[in-house]
Amino acid sequence: MLQLTIPQEKIEAAREYAKQITSTLKDLLNAYSSVTIERTVLRLLGIDGALADGTPLPNFLVDQLKEKNALDKGAAYWISNAMVSTGLTAQEVAENVKDGKIELTQIIQQPIEKTIKVMNELTDKMLAHIKKQKATRDEYFAKYGERNKPSLYVIVATGNIYEDALQARAAAKQGADIIAVIRSTAQSLLDYVPYGATTEGFGGTFATQENFRIMRKALDEVGEELNRYISLTNYASGLCMPEIAAMGAMERLDLMLNDAMYGILFRDINPQRTLLDQYFSRMINAIAGIEIQTGEDNYLTTSDAIEKAYTVTASQLINESFAHLSGVKPEKMGIGHAFEIDPTIENSFMYELSHALLTKTLFPDSPIKYMPPTKHVTGNIFEAYVINALFNMVAQMTGQGVQLLGMLTEAVHTPHLADRALAIDNAQYVFNAVKDFNKEISIDKDGFINKRAEKVLDEAIVFLKRVAEQGFFNALEKGEFADIKRTQTTGKGLDGVFRKSDSYINPFMDKIKQELNIN
Repeated sequence: MLQLTIPQEKIEAAREYAKQITSTLKDLLNAYSSVTIERTVLRLLGIDGALADGTPLPNFLVDQLKEKNALDKGAAYWISNAMVSTGLTAQEVAENVKDGKIELTQIIQQPIEKTIKVMNELTDKMLAHIKKQKATRDEYFAKYGERNKPSLYVIVATGNIYEDALQARAAAKQGADIIAVIRSTAQSLLDYVPYGATTEGFGGTFATQENFRIMRKALDEVGEELNRYISLTNYASGLCMPEIAAMGAMERLDLMLNDAMYGILFRDINPQRTLLDQYFSRMINAIAGIEIQTGEDNYLTTSDAIEKAYTVTASQLINESFAHLSGVKPEKMGIGHAFEIDPTIENSFMYELSHALLTKTLFPDSPIKYMPPTKHVTGNIFEAYVINALFNMVAQMTGQGVQLLGMLTEAVHTPHLADRALAIDNAQYVFNAVKDFNKEISIDKDGFINKRAEKVLDEAIVFLKRVAEQGFFNALEKGEFADIKRTQTTGKGLDGVFRKSDSYINPFMDKIKQELNIN
């Protein structure tokens, strides 16, 4: 197998600096919560539905508690207290609050042991359901065999979930292993999750629990027909990150784009808010056996892929460390990178091979997510097809885990069925043609590829050391990541962050921490 020759002490140093960076945020993660986290808890307790104007019931309840300055005890406490007092279910309590028949903070506080007993019963019930969904996934893989590596990952993005389901079935029959339902443009900036099935969306389809259910059913059906398990992914990111993670866990999604850095840098979401939300969302993904996927590929949309390659590597290591804090295991960390070097540069293929090998060397147990060329694709479909073939060759040679297929019509239009089929054909041909090529060649430790990888790692170490010394938030403010400046106290969603009281309870976080042995 292709291997780089890089001193282990350099890898360990880089990882240690990343750990120093994330460990300084533990006080934030443990002392604060967010409105999104509390809405997630309500959903996990079994509360669903929406008001006549479309406001989700979890939003309505959390907003009421926030107005009463009562959210610092945790939304779970107030719902469970009301259940003990009234004998109603969580959903019935929520409906009564909606109808003005109950005011949560006016109910006499019941004996805490009774409230916690009810809370724990609901928590155990939902976690059992999530674990059952995980077991079902495992049973499918045992029946049909594990996913191909690299796995062929294609997108559907019609805006209409029913049309998405049709296209997803077609893609599966063409050979896709993973279907990604692209989310409607700017949904990441909505501070609520739309309710029910949706048939309109711009640039993609809204992420809702019903849409997840519809797509999961469609892929299970076509998987039975093909004798393969077709994996499903969506986006647990933005202002509703943990809510979407919870819905994905309930409906058996398999992968989730789940990266706070993406929201901070490219959506201007407040860093404190999204780091808190990421912390809990990744716990949910971990207990559900869902692979997280990170968004380092986005760095190269604003920065040069050669000059700033080290920022990708540094962010990968920081994201790994954040994932460890939430109990995510290496085999569920879909660390991201991209094939984005200007194709006119001499030896661009060697640069790409070096960067891909470095990522695989740093994260040998992870299903690495490899993004296709987009930045330098011009609309010349013939050139794009050739570039995608080289991209696929790098993936097979370096053992990438998840291959997001490049489309020959990138920069022209949203892929047609034929475009997707040609992308799958391209990947399948290349993967087969060079299947064992990496066993026949080796990397010269004094050659370009090895030296380039070590140089990128050296630059990443310097960068990570600098960030560790100045602090994560200061580094953001100086634009250290992707040349984009963000501050700790600006950005969307800061008003949804609050300090927990001494009596705060989040039963799901507590139980998941205990089960995953999270400190």
